[in-house]
Amino acid sequence: MNDVHAAVESRVRDALARETNPTRALESAVGLLRAGVPHYDWVGVYLLDGNELVLGPFAGRSSPHTRIPLGRGICGAAACEQATIVVDDVTTDTRYLACSPDTRSEIVVPIMRDGTVLGEIDVDSDQRAAFGPRDQVLLEEIARLLAEKL
Repeated sequence: MNDVHAAVESRVRDALARETNPTRALESAVGLLRAGVPHYDWVGVYLLDGNELVLGPFAGRSSPHTRIPLGRGICGAAACEQATIVVDDVTTDTRYLACSPDTRSEIVVPIMRDGTVLGEIDVDSDQRAAFGPRDQVLLEEIARLLAEKL
């Protein structure tokens, strides 16, 4: 992980260690990720509610997608596959649900505990191919930490 990613992980880890309220823990993580990594233009958490992902705390532009059925869009696919999905160019992925005309790439990381999806972290960037291995490692660790809070 580079210095930016390591610093953000440390800040999120510290904030989550202090926070006992799950909603505030999510808000802290989202805000720190958005503020700390320059190419994270939108950061949000979706929580699983039955067969839908429901938008929770987010930082960035408003999204029209406040409820996403499982299996729909990149978010729904990541939840069903229980795996991180990185899309380098959202204009070439038919699963993409357009949130902003400026978004060019996306990473979605499931938040899981004991093999069960609880939700996911969704990050959009206005740059193509913005997300690399460092981003995936960072976000998967944050997802692991968030799972402990939910």
